[in-house]
Amino acid sequence: MIDRTAHRAELIRLLRQFPVVALIGARQVGKSTLARALADQNTTATSYYDLEDSRAVARLAEPMLALEPLRGLVVLDEIQRRPELFQALRVLADRSRRPARFLVLGSASPELLRQSSESLAGRIAYHRLAGLDLEEVGSKALDRLWHRGGFPRSFTARTDLESATWRREFVRTFVERDLATLGIGIAPAVVERFWTMLAHYHGQVWNAAELARAFGVSEKTVRHYLDVLVSTFMVRRLRPWFANLGKREVKAPKVYIADTGVLHTLLAVESADQLLGHPKIGASWEGFAITQIVRQLRADERDCYFWGLHTGAELDLLVVQGNRRIGFEIKRTDSPSVTPAMRSAVANLALERLDVVHAGAETFPLGDEIRALALRRLSTDLDARLS
Repeated sequence: MIDRTAHRAELIRLLRQFPVVALIGARQVGKSTLARALADQNTTATSYYDLEDSRAVARLAEPMLALEPLRGLVVLDEIQRRPELFQALRVLADRSRRPARFLVLGSASPELLRQSSESLAGRIAYHRLAGLDLEEVGSKALDRLWHRGGFPRSFTARTDLESATWRREFVRTFVERDLATLGIGIAPAVVERFWTMLAHYHGQVWNAAELARAFGVSEKTVRHYLDVLVSTFMVRRLRPWFANLGKREVKAPKVYIADTGVLHTLLAVESADQLLGHPKIGASWEGFAITQIVRQLRADERDCYFWGLHTGAELDLLVVQGNRRIGFEIKRTDSPSVTPAMRSAVANLALERLDVVHAGAETFPLGDEIRALALRRLSTDLDARLS
């Protein structure tokens, strides 16, 4: 088991500050494993309720009677199955001495977010658990992480074949069972078809009209399908940055399948050799690199953008942190060079700096405000750049 130390430390910090902490993320991303590791480390009493287990549900038939006497850490796994528990948590969170802290786990259900925001405003903090990242698995495993994706069981499978089989079953289970569990009433075949179609648009600017025509539905419908996949952490929607009214800037988001392993499954890519010859290899690498950069920076998704002009100049990732603007251009090459588009991005966006993230082994300067940054050296060189 890969120890997710940083996530565990953040949960401990939040639990000291808030009576309720919600650990949210996609199904099978490791929320339960992380919660159990935290419980094993906890020095006070721990109570664990898996709400997919009928016995746990029966024990919570009267929530206040069951939860009020508990002390220490109380874990409620898959809480979206019992949204009425949020009313009890609100009462328990307001007790003066707070004898118990509550860690609730949920698979990004809209019902979970709505209920918790209404009932626990000011009492709850959220922490998102994504898949494994480069800092957790090490730079030597970069290609494996890119090919297999960050879902723990996919990454740690004994062989590529076992990993591919796990991912195929994950996609099937997600569309056939998990969406219904989350209260999303879209036919499984429709979701899988749309998800697969979206994989072929990975890394492109969202065009609702084009997708609606290709899918044979209305633009409103495809936007709803996209919202569902974003809300369940299956798709990343990267917002456009636009502020210069004198230029024709792109004002539609880009879309990426959030996990490259799932992307490769949807594209029917089952081996590293197949990936190297696939026409979407560049887009796959771009999405993978963006994910690693955002996680290394600990950046909020709301601070992340892309930028583009209709004349062709663009920037793959813009991270805005206060008054600082940091740009990233992604290139699957080991010998990147400065382009006019990069200089245009630095000038138009008033970038503090621009990093050209590449597939080579070394980091080196390309100019006064531009450097080549090796993706495999992200954890050391990016931190040094920001210090």
